[in-house]
Amino acid sequence: MTGLEKIIKAIEAEAHSSANRILTEAKEEADKILSLAKEEAKQAVANIAEKPVSEVKAIINRAESGARLIKRQMILDAKQQMINDIILIAKEKLTSLPDTDYFDTILQILKKHAHKMPGVIKFSQADLERLPKQFEKSINTAIKGIENASLTISQDSAQLDGGFILVYGDIEENCSFDALLDEAKEELQDKVNAFLFE
Repeated sequence: MTGLEKIIKAIEAEAHSSANRILTEAKEEADKILSLAKEEAKQAVANIAEKPVSEVKAIINRAESGARLIKRQMILDAKQQMINDIILIAKEKLTSLPDTDYFDTILQILKKHAHKMPGVIKFSQADLERLPKQFEKSINTAIKGIENASLTISQDSAQLDGGFILVYGDIEENCSFDALLDEAKEELQDKVNAFLFE
């Protein structure tokens, strides 16, 4: 099992444990609001009992509709917060991987982002200090299937928490974990949403 698969399994376990708790809390709060809205509507009905029945029903319907809308919004907000938390957990898991798994993950990402030309790869200072021996050779072995691709490790560090930056002349491609997760956020949200809520 690769480091990435371990991360996914850990995220799934954490997601299951927190998803039900957060959704239950959101639904309970939304139900309370719905119940209060119904009570307020009944009180309003009592106060305007002399008004026509159709007007009373309209007031009740508006109150219930508003309460349902608030309930849906609260559940949606709770789901969004969960998804953001899971993405943050994924980043933390990636940055805290043991060195071997971390740099294996770097090689996997490189295979998807390397260009068909020679370039330079920049790491954070922390990553430069813990690079495996002969990692530049490992990098170029990993991308050998990409025509004309080759990378040299820069001794200048980049300001990032994990991942790397590819430099091809004047063009830089940010492959930091922050940038990659941000770029894939919509797709990740769809997947996490499907996983947690369907």
